[in-house]
Amino acid sequence: MSADFARTLFGPHAEQIHEPWRRLFNGTRFAFQEGLSPQERTALSYQRLNLINETVPDPVGLATDIESLTAMHEWAGVVDAGMATIASIHWNLHIGSLVDHDVKGRDLSSYARMDRIGTFLCTELDHGNDAASLETTATFDRATSGFVLHTPTPGACKWMPNTSSTGGAKNAVVAARLVVDDVDHGVFLFLAPLTDSTGLHYPGVEVRPLPQTASAPVDHCATYFHQVRLPFEALLQGEHGRLSRDGRFTSSLGNPRKRFLQSVRRVHAGKLCMTAYSLGVTRHALAVAMQHSHRRLTSGMTTGRKVSLIEHRSHHAPLLAAVATTYAATLLHRDVVRQWTGGAGAEQEETERLAAVAKAWVTWQARAVMTECRERCGAQGLLLSNGIAGQLAANEGTITAEGDNRVIWVKAAGEMLLGGFTPAPLSELPPTGRTLDDPAYLQDLLADVGRIWHGRARSRLRTGRRGDPLARWNGTVTPALNLVEAHVYRLAAQALLDAAGRASGPKTRAVLGHLHALFALRQVKAHSGDLLAAGRLTADHVQQLPDVEEAAIEALVPYSLQLTEGFAVLDGFMGEHPMLRAPAPAAELAPA
Repeated sequence: MSADFARTLFGPHAEQIHEPWRRLFNGTRFAFQEGLSPQERTALSYQRLNLINETVPDPVGLATDIESLTAMHEWAGVVDAGMATIASIHWNLHIGSLVDHDVKGRDLSSYARMDRIGTFLCTELDHGNDAASLETTATFDRATSGFVLHTPTPGACKWMPNTSSTGGAKNAVVAARLVVDDVDHGVFLFLAPLTDSTGLHYPGVEVRPLPQTASAPVDHCATYFHQVRLPFEALLQGEHGRLSRDGRFTSSLGNPRKRFLQSVRRVHAGKLCMTAYSLGVTRHALAVAMQHSHRRLTSGMTTGRKVSLIEHRSHHAPLLAAVATTYAATLLHRDVVRQWTGGAGAEQEETERLAAVAKAWVTWQARAVMTECRERCGAQGLLLSNGIAGQLAANEGTITAEGDNRVIWVKAAGEMLLGGFTPAPLSELPPTGRTLDDPAYLQDLLADVGRIWHGRARSRLRTGRRGDPLARWNGTVTPALNLVEAHVYRLAAQALLDAAGRASGPKTRAVLGHLHALFALRQVKAHSGDLLAAGRLTADHVQQLPDVEEAAIEALVPYSLQLTEGFAVLDGFMGEHPMLRAPAPAAELAPA
């Protein structure tokens, strides 16, 4: 059945989209190396970046192939978090930004050969989530038709891109305010060389290494520009903003903020990449923890009897809940990527919001699942070589990268309240007579949760303090954020339920149905008071919730190992984890 579960998670085109990356990163060149310093790990990550580039048939084209690009992130982070980070910056943010703008006449061959590595400089020390207010300037020089790139204040330094000399020659895409004759046209992107082939920074480029982070080992730096001259071609132009060589500016967008958002639009694709990264490391951690739980013996309930950890409800219940969440999250991501590659116009705007909401939810769930996996593996889970602790720490970067999760949800909450969301129609079926083992009823309940929070948020917004927008929003934001959470939970549950319906065999459908039930029931239980008060659950349903959840867990225990084998993890890489190299006991649990 593990093959059926893998087909469910990776789809019919896994051989073309995922398998090339899986084969690449399963090789010995990406094996974990013990005892390296952070600086040595960073240098190794850049070496491995070159290995990826050598394997990709079209390195520049990878930036526009969202399915393959996100698939790379699902496997790269497992073996080397630093490599995955700089690969994401290089291909998605840097090359992606170049190809998303006018690219005619721009030579990208140096990237295809990896003669130069790309980085992306947007946020500043004083401007993170309000990057539209950043201070770095690119002033048009009429005498040369070029630009002067400058950091006007200490707080305007670019913080915290990978701009050190490690890794070789680097170019940067820099977000800066386009100033022409003292007129600020808003934030645009500029291509600026940072280092030469020997790694030396060009004149006017000042780079200060930052202290070591607790996340992925990357050469994070604070970067300053001191009157750095750039040619006219440095400006990345498009319909949102064009500048002629004589200084005439035109734009299809009259709003500077909209120009900024269009300029840095590649950050939206970056959210898909961060989601993919978190899913890959989460599935790996869960596969490790599940194998360990089947191999590790502990005391049973009778003297002298040893049983595997997985036989204990206190051990397998949280792991199976994590499996259900991980399946739902993976399948939600698949849906978002499909919508991304097929959407346009207003539909694309909705997909971008969904990608942002999903990124926040998935990376938060990844933290929770990997923390559970680390704990279930005890002290051995703390070893970097066992493939959980390092990836858990590195996942913190995804929670902040490409938009801080909380800020993403606050923005989405505002949009959903102001017309970007319509609650699902209320089911006409009364709760009396409906059962908690009915997946349609569970989905209706998840929709009810969203409807409840939507109503509360709208009520708070209408009745909030007049004349004080901040106070009014502060009174609204908590139920609005709960609305966002309820919305993404319902979509993830629906993605899992749809996948169960598409499964090829009855047993596979049944197991995936139990996963859906476990995932949905936990959300229903968390909101059972509201659902009862709203008349969407009966008192009997509330009393039955614990038993129905236990029944779903009981049904899943025999398939726990097969469900994580469906993750198709890097078996060669996982085989080197010390805690999984010891001889395993005879299997005591076998699927019926």
